[in-house]
Amino acid sequence: MVLPFFSPNVKRIQLGNTVFEGKNDVYLLDGDRTVLVDAGVALPDVREQLRDGLAAHDLTAADIDDIFLTHWHHDHAGLAGELQAESGATVHVHEDDAALVAGDETVVSAHSDLLLDALGDWNMPEGPREELLDFLDFHDELAGEDVDVTPFVDGDTFDVNGQTFEAVHLPGHAAGLAAFGFDGDEGREAFVGDAILPKYTPNVGGADLRVDSPLAQYVDSLLRLVEMDLERAWPGHRDVIDEPAARALTILDHHRERTENVVGVLEEHGSCDTWTVSAHLFGELENIHILHGPGEAYAHLDHLAHHGVVERDGHEYELTDENVDVDALFPVVESRS
Repeated sequence: MVLPFFSPNVKRIQLGNTVFEGKNDVYLLDGDRTVLVDAGVALPDVREQLRDGLAAHDLTAADIDDIFLTHWHHDHAGLAGELQAESGATVHVHEDDAALVAGDETVVSAHSDLLLDALGDWNMPEGPREELLDFLDFHDELAGEDVDVTPFVDGDTFDVNGQTFEAVHLPGHAAGLAAFGFDGDEGREAFVGDAILPKYTPNVGGADLRVDSPLAQYVDSLLRLVEMDLERAWPGHRDVIDEPAARALTILDHHRERTENVVGVLEEHGSCDTWTVSAHLFGELENIHILHGPGEAYAHLDHLAHHGVVERDGHEYELTDENVDVDALFPVVESRS
């Protein structure tokens, strides 16, 4: 589905995605150079939707000059390789995600090892473990073709048809997640990928197992988004966000409440492993959520452990403080709208 202009030279092509979060957004900037932000997942129907979206603007894949990827996840980077093969486009991605997008076998294998280690660390039972691994194996093809990537780092800038894109590193959901800030028609705007989303809260802890202290890093990224003082954010899924700072603070509050819930589980049930905490928080899970649920529980347990509120013994976490002040574990930020 092609949607109209919201800012000069920005067009949104919305793609179906029944595998992950749904309704992926690919952004088209045309001018002297044809530029995409993100590329969609490597599925036949999504491929057709993207090509139809380009055709609606009298463009083909061969016309693409640059692709800027917000992060490595397949629903954002999956089609980048085949688009590059047709067009010779330069594919830009943060250095922390570059090797995964490129399909570096050593890095991909190491990431698979991290997954297996995490499932053991979380004490995931055999049934859910096998269901998850079957799901992930079945969707390996969603990664698409390997990509010749051009890495960037935080603060790098790019001339995009007379506008300056600034790369802003926002790790948490993914190690190399980056936004691209630019001056829009009413103020500062940014393509933010899955740093913030309009409906759901991006998964932290399970979405990228390479991220150390995932909740702490994500909180820092949310604060950086607030400080960017954006008028508008263009997310990786669903609709434009008109009050990005307020949305970032809402997500920060969600994680504060989620941490309170984790503390409540440990208060009620005593020492628990990650899988058990996840089960109390989310109940029965299926497909990708078998990874994301305990990953989220782990991120919060890890945050509590870092602050000395819980102590870990093997797979188990136990409270060390009977009166946990969760608010003290998170920054106090004034609400913005």
